[in-house]
Amino acid sequence: MSGSVILVAVSSAIASGVEFVEALTIVLAVGLTKSWRDAFEGTAAAAIGLVLLVAVIGIGLLRVVPLNDLRVIIGILLLVFGLKWLRKAILRYSGLKEQRNEAREFQKETERMRGDSRPGGRDWFGVTTAFNGVFLEGTEVVFIVIGLGAASRALGAAAAGAGAAALIVIAAGILLHKPLNQVPENTMKFVVGIMLTSFGTLWTGEGLGVHWWKQDFFIPILVAGYLAASWVFVTWLKSVGVRSSTA
Repeated sequence: MSGSVILVAVSSAIASGVEFVEALTIVLAVGLTKSWRDAFEGTAAAAIGLVLLVAVIGIGLLRVVPLNDLRVIIGILLLVFGLKWLRKAILRYSGLKEQRNEAREFQKETERMRGDSRPGGRDWFGVTTAFNGVFLEGTEVVFIVIGLGAASRALGAAAAGAGAAALIVIAAGILLHKPLNQVPENTMKFVVGIMLTSFGTLWTGEGLGVHWWKQDFFIPILVAGYLAASWVFVTWLKSVGVRSSTA
């Protein structure tokens, strides 16, 4: 297995893990305040929809779109996702944006669930809440999996990484029955932002005719460059924050 395929699988797993942790918070809130049947039915329906999205869109892109055009489209898509995640992580590291707290999000969801109490039978509010939570978070996973997998012709590796992340998060949720608040979510988002931005830069350039030195092995150089730029931004934003607070 080549190094780029391994990077695709790892990046897909970390990115998917972040989204699955957020989805788990919603599913747990539904299960603990409504019923586990409602939570499982909503989750299962969303999972089926996401698998179909990956199969239809991913395989369709591979068969229909020429590789160079595909890499430009996917590269731009990954740059959008990567820079969005990188921006949030940099703002959180610099103290300008509050860290996400899964325990607090869980509390909000449970209060919302309790505010809609319906006796007896299937609770469709609970089912649709679980479905929406998993499907909306999962849709971002789908685009990342397709983006990483289609442009590198490694859709199987990207899907396997996402699947492994889903199993780990589900297992943790079953064992703990509480939100995974100790997961270093911002660090994971930062790592994923760096990886997606690096892949996006590489594939956009390749699609536009850029000949990177050593091709896929240029990715570590891009990663190092984005890490250095991120460190500069975090340092600068912290200094700006300190100056403004003491002014």
